[in-house]
Amino acid sequence: MSHVITLLVFMGPLLAFGSSEDETPICQILGSPEFPLLSKEGVVMIGGAFSIHSKITQPPLSFTEKPTRLTCSSVNLREFRFAQTMIFAIEEINKSEFLLPNISIGYRIYDNCGSTFTSMRAVMALMNGDERAVGKSCSGQSAVHAIIGESESSSTIVLSRTTGPFKIPVISHSATCECLSKRKEYPSFFRTIASDLYQSRALAQLVKHFGWTWVGAINSDSDYGNNGMAIFLAAAQEEGVCVEYTEKFHRTEPEKLMKVVEVIRKSTARVIVGFLAHVEMNNLLEQLSLHNITGLQFIGVEAWITADSLVTPTSFSVLGGSLGFAVQKANISGLEDFLMKDFWETEFNCKEKTETPCKENQDLMELKDYDDDVTELRYSSNIYKAIYAVAHSLHSILKCSKSQGCENTVNVTPWQVVESLKQVHFTIKNGEQVWFDNTGAAVARYEVVNWQRGSDDSVQFKPVGYYDASLPLGQKFVLKTEDIVWPRGKTELPVSVCSESCHPGTHKVLQKGKPVCCYDCIPCAEGEISNSTDSNDCHKCPEEYWSNENRDTCIPKNVEFLYFTEVMGILLVFFTLFGVLLTFIIATVFLINKDTPIVRANNSELSFLLLFSLTLCFLCSLTFIGRPSEWSCMLRHTAFGITFVLCISCVLGKTVVVLMAFRATLPGSNMMKWFGSAQQRLSVLSFTLIQVIICILWLTINPPFPFKNMNHYKDKIILECALGSPVGFWAVLGYIGLLAVLCFLLAFLARKLPDNFNEAKFITFSMLIFCAVWITFIPAYVSSPGKFTVAVEIFAILASSYGLLFCIFAPKCFIIVLKPELNTKKHLMGKTESN
Repeated sequence: MSHVITLLVFMGPLLAFGSSEDETPICQILGSPEFPLLSKEGVVMIGGAFSIHSKITQPPLSFTEKPTRLTCSSVNLREFRFAQTMIFAIEEINKSEFLLPNISIGYRIYDNCGSTFTSMRAVMALMNGDERAVGKSCSGQSAVHAIIGESESSSTIVLSRTTGPFKIPVISHSATCECLSKRKEYPSFFRTIASDLYQSRALAQLVKHFGWTWVGAINSDSDYGNNGMAIFLAAAQEEGVCVEYTEKFHRTEPEKLMKVVEVIRKSTARVIVGFLAHVEMNNLLEQLSLHNITGLQFIGVEAWITADSLVTPTSFSVLGGSLGFAVQKANISGLEDFLMKDFWETEFNCKEKTETPCKENQDLMELKDYDDDVTELRYSSNIYKAIYAVAHSLHSILKCSKSQGCENTVNVTPWQVVESLKQVHFTIKNGEQVWFDNTGAAVARYEVVNWQRGSDDSVQFKPVGYYDASLPLGQKFVLKTEDIVWPRGKTELPVSVCSESCHPGTHKVLQKGKPVCCYDCIPCAEGEISNSTDSNDCHKCPEEYWSNENRDTCIPKNVEFLYFTEVMGILLVFFTLFGVLLTFIIATVFLINKDTPIVRANNSELSFLLLFSLTLCFLCSLTFIGRPSEWSCMLRHTAFGITFVLCISCVLGKTVVVLMAFRATLPGSNMMKWFGSAQQRLSVLSFTLIQVIICILWLTINPPFPFKNMNHYKDKIILECALGSPVGFWAVLGYIGLLAVLCFLLAFLARKLPDNFNEAKFITFSMLIFCAVWITFIPAYVSSPGKFTVAVEIFAILASSYGLLFCIFAPKCFIIVLKPELNTKKHLMGKTESN
């Protein structure tokens, strides 16, 4: 509130109507006029407002007497150079034969002492002049046609808002606040520097370029700092950069400054973005040095990154290795000589023996021979361009030419200058083109500078890249990373992340209540991969692929089926071939002894057919081994079904023969006539033909086919034969079971028939084994996974085949080979005779 009151005190009494003794009304200044620090009269006048002194002492307010003038102290060398450059440019134009040839430019330069209060007084003086009375009317043209300044955005806003209603053009050389781009609010504002919109976005890109995703942010509590930081935070979020803290303070708030220092000390971020004016940065630097907080990576803005005032004996320990954007160096011929010699001889008239005119500015006189900063001047080129922009606009308004000069009769108004500035486009003597865009700003061009130690141990602002918004995309931002020296003289890139990068094979899971840059790295689940660093999620592998052990690549799933070459396959093949061999041996034995009673006792033809069918049963198990194909899938089930029905049909025939044979011994029985050899062959053929028809229907309607089973196992594919029609499969199996049960029942009924060699008993045992095997097979088949399903089916085929082979033929072979004396008809009928 006191700020507003003070402004009203300054503005209210500045101009007022008064009356002289003859009561003639005049317009006069109430109070003391404000005089410029440097001035020179000319046909056209350009004003300047700079913070040549950076500190101001406000006198005590007793309200009983008129306050004394504000006292300024602490020379700001950079701002003083701005004023000198402004004079240099004006003097150069005044000497030019091409630009405003017969028009002299004057100037009025005010020192606002870094204070908004004094800045307001300077603005009013620039508009009103310093004459106590100006005539009968207070309406008139301003004392200047354009104003150059100010350096800071907040002061420039005050300047622009005050001069705006009077349409006086204001051209700033370093006020970068994006808020000044609003043409409706600041229609007569221009600047020879780019808006912070570009710098703030470039800062975010710079931070992202080096992989710093966890940074701290500090800004001046001013229009410049607040607006610039807001743009940076938005750009950082788009770039995926997280900000651990955002703090701000004003140069007049030491308590907040101490809080900022404490936050920095406790933070984990190793990179700090400082969107600060050079005064606030100087205050922060002092406290960081005092608290020995060093080794942090500072990212700076043009306001302080090349400020000589920050270079102190202790500052490099804090700011060494800092990176930031700076205005390009001034490359203006003749400027250095003017700053060091001509200025002091002409403007201050300070030749060797003439010191009296300079006593009032003794603190400035101390800078007379100081030249350490001259080679590092940067903003001076913006001052130079601003003066030339005004000169070119005046040149256009006054319709100047080299031959005829300028029209002196034209009354130039500030508004004409504003309109002309919008169209101005020229090239200064170093070859750089100057124009203003639709927001009144110049094109964004920055150098990327790095705080380094020189060979003489001095602090140097070494260029390590550039940013030029006028260049095509992809060429705007160039960095020479190899030239950068990091804090504490290290050559390794500092790391500033909340969480380490997640390697391929893992994905990020955000930590609760923390920014998106704080996360845990969780391994991908089975069957999922991430093949990039810092993946947000894992991706499922295609159906026929599976994740590798590191979860970063999808590899083809292992295809599982029963191989001939694996241990289980080899064992099953061995027992299959062994069964075939045994069958062949038994068939050979039977063939050699085909005329013996034990072979002839029960239809030797059925015995040989049974041995043939058992051979096929053993061999059909081989179709279940190996990679399933369309033909092998159809063959394995049909061959199994038909061969086993043929086998059981033979056994059933032998069982019926046993029953018929003993029935035929009864008086008056002619049973064998109805079940002779022809009927036996026909029964076997009929039973087998039924199974063949079932198999044909199965293969025709919905046959078995190769199938990749990816449901049972996640990490592998089971290559198996799908049944096609489950009804067909169970019909085949059920028919075999029906014949087996029928055979078992008949054999069971014939088990007590009188005979020393009752084959019915052995058939009963064989059918008992057969049924037990296949009843056990059903749950084992359903529950066995993958290739074990096939192995169970092969085991059932082999077990039942061996059961039939051993139970039916082993006892006969025992007698034939080991007990030939028992191989007689008398012995075979001995039991009957004994009864």
